[in-house]
Amino acid sequence: MTVDPPAVAVDAAATPVDAVAAAEQPAPVARPTDPASVARRLEAILLVLDEPQSLVSLAAAVAAPVPAVRQAVAGLVADYDGQTGGPVRGFELREVGGGWRLYVREEYDDVVGEFVNTQAPSRLSQAALETLAVIAYKQPVTRGQVASIRAVNVDSVVRTLLSRGLIAEVFTDPDTGAIHYGTTDQLLVNLGINSLDELPHISPLLDDGADGFDGEVLK
Repeated sequence: MTVDPPAVAVDAAATPVDAVAAAEQPAPVARPTDPASVARRLEAILLVLDEPQSLVSLAAAVAAPVPAVRQAVAGLVADYDGQTGGPVRGFELREVGGGWRLYVREEYDDVVGEFVNTQAPSRLSQAALETLAVIAYKQPVTRGQVASIRAVNVDSVVRTLLSRGLIAEVFTDPDTGAIHYGTTDQLLVNLGINSLDELPHISPLLDDGADGFDGEVLK
């Protein structure tokens, strides 16, 4: 009697190329989930944040469960506030608009402001002037909206304008966590005007399109 070999299940969708691609996929990096390791990774991420990030975003960034990140955040807040036996730090971890970010403590704002002003150059770059103009005319406006208008990344320029005291954070959107920026009284002083109403109207400076738009396109 002839015995047929056992049937082997074959995945019709699988191909040698798929198998090779799957084998080449890098394995996810396993990171420690103990509180100390999570807190150290979290601090590293917080140092480079420009805008508040939710616990979910922070958890994804440090590859840790949300409960572990929530615990680490609480621990860092207590540590920076001097509640764990150490000194009160000159900065704090604050929740704003549903997200977390490091901020200078309010009582040290003047110290930081004086230092930054002594380090800042006397003249703004062309990129900074253009960004400042967008914020002045479109405020309150988010960093992303400014970047969309200028078609370039404006993160460093916004930081420069903040450090010069020419713009400030007006409010944070509670749904998206996006910070909205506006100009400060310092800008009015520098321009020698009393209010933004005295800024020149921008419409007369724009082409009305009467001659068409077939000319040179600015990039």
